[in-house]
Amino acid sequence: MAVVKEIMGCSMVDGSSFVSSSKVLLNHGFQQRNQLLGRPLWVPLEKRGLHLRRVVRQPVAAVSEDLMKASAVPAEKAVKFKVRAVLTVKKKNKEDLKETLVKHLDSLTDKIGRNVVLELISTEIDPKTRAPRKSTPAVVKDWSKKTNIKAERVNYTAEFTVDSNFGDPGAITVTNKHQKEFFLESITIEGFACGPVHFPCNSWVQSKKDHPGKRLFFSNKPYLPGETPAGLRALREQELRDLRGDGKGVRKLSDRIYDYDVYNDLGNPDNGINSARPMLGGEKIPFPRRCRTGRPPSETDMHAESRVEQPFPMYVPRDEQFEEVKQDTFSDMRAKAVLHNLIPGLKASMLADKQDFKLFTDIDCLYKDDSKVGLHDEQLKKLPLPPKVIDTIQESSQGIFRYNTPKILTKDKFAWLRDDEFARQAIAGINPVNIEKLKVFPPVSNLDPEIHGPQESALKEEHIVGHLNGMTIEQALEENKLFIVDFHDIYLPFLDRINSLDGRKAYATRTIFFLTPVGTLKPIAIELSLPPSAPITRAKRVITPPVDATSDWTWKLAKAHVCSNDAGVHQLVNHWLRTHACMEPFILAAHRQLSAMHPIFKLLDPHMRYTLEINGMARQTLINADGVIESCFTPGRYCMEISASAYKNFWRFDLEGLPADLIRRGMAVPDPAQPHGLKLLIEDYPYANDGLLIWGAIENWVKTYVAHYYPSPSVVISDRELQAWYSEAVNVGHADLRHAAWWPSLSTPDDLASILTTLIWLASAQHAALNFGQYPYGGYVPNRPPLMRRLIPEPTDPEYTNFLNDPQRYYLSALPGVLQSTSFMAVVDTLSTHSPDEEYIGERNHPSTWSGDAEIIEASYEFSAEIRRIEKEIEKRNAEFSRRNRCGAGVLPYELLAPSSGPGVTCRGIPNSVSI
Repeated sequence: MAVVKEIMGCSMVDGSSFVSSSKVLLNHGFQQRNQLLGRPLWVPLEKRGLHLRRVVRQPVAAVSEDLMKASAVPAEKAVKFKVRAVLTVKKKNKEDLKETLVKHLDSLTDKIGRNVVLELISTEIDPKTRAPRKSTPAVVKDWSKKTNIKAERVNYTAEFTVDSNFGDPGAITVTNKHQKEFFLESITIEGFACGPVHFPCNSWVQSKKDHPGKRLFFSNKPYLPGETPAGLRALREQELRDLRGDGKGVRKLSDRIYDYDVYNDLGNPDNGINSARPMLGGEKIPFPRRCRTGRPPSETDMHAESRVEQPFPMYVPRDEQFEEVKQDTFSDMRAKAVLHNLIPGLKASMLADKQDFKLFTDIDCLYKDDSKVGLHDEQLKKLPLPPKVIDTIQESSQGIFRYNTPKILTKDKFAWLRDDEFARQAIAGINPVNIEKLKVFPPVSNLDPEIHGPQESALKEEHIVGHLNGMTIEQALEENKLFIVDFHDIYLPFLDRINSLDGRKAYATRTIFFLTPVGTLKPIAIELSLPPSAPITRAKRVITPPVDATSDWTWKLAKAHVCSNDAGVHQLVNHWLRTHACMEPFILAAHRQLSAMHPIFKLLDPHMRYTLEINGMARQTLINADGVIESCFTPGRYCMEISASAYKNFWRFDLEGLPADLIRRGMAVPDPAQPHGLKLLIEDYPYANDGLLIWGAIENWVKTYVAHYYPSPSVVISDRELQAWYSEAVNVGHADLRHAAWWPSLSTPDDLASILTTLIWLASAQHAALNFGQYPYGGYVPNRPPLMRRLIPEPTDPEYTNFLNDPQRYYLSALPGVLQSTSFMAVVDTLSTHSPDEEYIGERNHPSTWSGDAEIIEASYEFSAEIRRIEKEIEKRNAEFSRRNRCGAGVLPYELLAPSSGPGVTCRGIPNSVSI
């Protein structure tokens, strides 16, 4: 019994008048750890010294003396008894003047009846009223007395009167008669024979004046739709109808309505044609759907939604908005970005020849711990500022005005220049998901030759045969020694438009890699393609490893263009499209079609946290017209059209899981004898090696969870909420691809486990692998230039002489300018930052109360223990010198899939959700 009490959560209140003083069923030591004002703590199984197997479903707790007396009374003579509710309310740390005044007003009016009222609802139907049994309304006590408590969480109590034939509590309503919303974390009811009943809330409860209806919360006991107790069925359906809304009107920030819309709010045609952007989503430009805001159309285009610009917030349902800690982290990063850009901005605005870095040391001066002279240089003294101001800036130059040194520079400052590091990042960097096995040589385009020119590559045998360690091309292909990163087909259709933009120049690149006998890759050829409109001599060009000084600089420029292509595809396709945009429809559908008591909603809940909010912020400042992405990446105003093109031509949900993706790219082959059923073609492929461990842990956890609730295909098929969720996510959220034959079916437990494993993988590990290395690798712009401003000069070009005379300066002039670089650095610094309130894979708030199913709680602890074992294995791998792609002189360890992290920019950590 004590084991079950510890797993399921014991009384939050000791010394209750509703609990028998004998309390022989309670473990006294555990009682002391859960005082009224304490927060439930998660103690992992391996630290408890417990190994659980089968445990009873329902918790056992002390029974109130009133209830014991009542149970002896015949049903027709039911008596009334009291039970107690304990509410945990999370308070804001910071309040503005208006919030403070309203808080004190609520404190005063609470005493005269404008208070918070609860009503408990039974799982049973009253045969007389044919409605769910209800308690008498209960007023929350001591609200006014606890107004000035400074704790992060404050507990309040309320007393209910119920009949002895009330049954088990299944839901509770909350009416907020105050003026101010409050964040209700949880409610625990004590006094019933079934033991304490937990209601995980984690929601803002709005004032009745703004939202007249009562807020409804269900207990933590999961129910499939067909198993819903009679007393909760109508409430379950009504709650989902409320969350879906009616699809009309402008959404208020306090609303909790989830609905769909197209991406018609990225441009602002009211500011002129240059600020207009095409609508993404629909037959013309397919794209996933986003959360509907209901804002009116712009004045000049009825199909474009009017914009909301910062500092005004973009609508997302109230409970999807950042919590205070997360919002403060974002605000701090914005302030830091302003300071980091202050000096470069002053220089650019006041000095001549302001666009380019002149020397690599100019870039070094942006970082805190560089030993070179930074802001003490002659340029700073030329600024038209008072001497005291210049002195202050100089004194602060090692602090707030400088960036932290990116990780790529910490072990070997010049590693980024080496070919082996350029190749290593294709399998262990921030974008390790584009490399493929080279299946045919030369590679062939899939684009329409009548529009985009010949499909044949310019790569020839003579370009690579000398770099194959004596092999023929046929041998190298047969022995899986040749690999390719191919951006040709995704960039080429856009190059005419991109290269016509001011200060933007790009190729469509292909890079061939050879797998060396020691398991590392080396680049052996780079193909640079321009559209058919270019002169025939320039349309396709092949650059090979250098043989002299001139070819060395040409090779460096070619690699920079590859990295720029890579940065664009990484950000626009692999990161934004595949983990942010394509997840949003599944999240919207989950809130609209899955009840909070549905076991699959409970499973997905931590993997949906903050995603709608961060996507809304992205539409406001990142992917919008003239936003950060357009300003900092080579495709400029065509960035989101490239993203949409990838969605239409390349994205497939059935291939988004890690094993399927590796097989699609030819990086692995099925092999039942291997631990994950796959054999990697590159044995030391850090992203895949670690990713398969995480994938396997997620898959095992999900299969265990699904098997518990879905023992047969008939249960899956008959679950109307589950089927409605998947159908809506596909047919509405991904409406433009709904007829694709590759969508997985949802008919069996295995189907469901596969779909859920893929979604959890994308939201957690895949996003982490693509996101949290952005500043560590991209914060040094020459390593991964997000845009290029010059093509590689030919001997007949007028600028070829400049290139020969000062190749370093020409190289730097091809990279982003000073302000472009620092703006980009500020953004990726923010995007790479973990918030202090991050929840990492294997972790869950209130682990003993999120589910009322003891077997599932046990399985979740086992999942957590497996994640910790994986973390230790990753640490071990990073210390093995035989793994040359993650260990060695100047080689960065691969930690992007290490599960845990502290706050800040750490280049590690797997949050549960797409939260940044």
